[in-house]
Amino acid sequence: MTLSTNQTEEIELSSEPVLSLQNATISYGSNEAVKNVFCDIPKGKVTAFIGPSGCGKSTVLRALNRMNDLIEGCTLKGRVLFDGVDLYGPNVDPVEVRRRIGMVFQQPNPFPKSIYENIAFGARINGYTGEMDELVERSLRQAAVWDECKDKLSESGYSLSGGQQQRLCIARTIAIQPEVILMDEPCSALDPISTLKIEETMHELKKSFTIVIVTHNMQQAVRVSDMTAFFNAESVEGGTGKVGYLVEFNETEKIFNSPQQQVTQDYVSGRFG
Repeated sequence: MTLSTNQTEEIELSSEPVLSLQNATISYGSNEAVKNVFCDIPKGKVTAFIGPSGCGKSTVLRALNRMNDLIEGCTLKGRVLFDGVDLYGPNVDPVEVRRRIGMVFQQPNPFPKSIYENIAFGARINGYTGEMDELVERSLRQAAVWDECKDKLSESGYSLSGGQQQRLCIARTIAIQPEVILMDEPCSALDPISTLKIEETMHELKKSFTIVIVTHNMQQAVRVSDMTAFFNAESVEGGTGKVGYLVEFNETEKIFNSPQQQVTQDYVSGRFG
């Protein structure tokens, strides 16, 4: 299995890490947003990206499934490997990348369709030929929202509450059977009860998927993640802007209880950010 639609040779895929950033520098026009990132993301774990605003963590997250391609002037130097395949190689289909590495955004964004069609639509256009009713139910169950919407599948996705809509979006992502799910601050617009349900859902989902989450909530990172990457930003020499960089990447328990860098200790203890 490869990510390419037209390569002639099959690439032998390695098992771990599932994603690897290798000296990745991402720029918007001539301005570097984040530079020289090395990070191996393990399979079957939840990895959290934390750091102050403007440090590039969401930019790095979007690079993992080529969402930055949709931003004019955004470029990447270095490599991003997925199962050993360079995601930015010339023969790689970005649409296939985004199918296998799904994304849940900050604001819930259901399709303007029924709850049922929110799940079925993506699966259908991706060529799913199995029993659709069963896929819809399984996806909604995995996202812990089945019981709340099983009796109104024909109603609009917008009829659900904000937290339910976000879990619907998770179910929609699951339905196309990705290997990795990226989550960009998925709880920032939600109340505490909905946030808790999303976090509980993530614990279940990591049994089947690799998850990478950007969060400003350090308590959330502690609760949900196995690994944590701390990003920070520094002033650009001779300029007025800032550029992000990866300070430290380790097991979450070590990042929060015994970090290697003083700046990490200062951030997780609330001294800045």
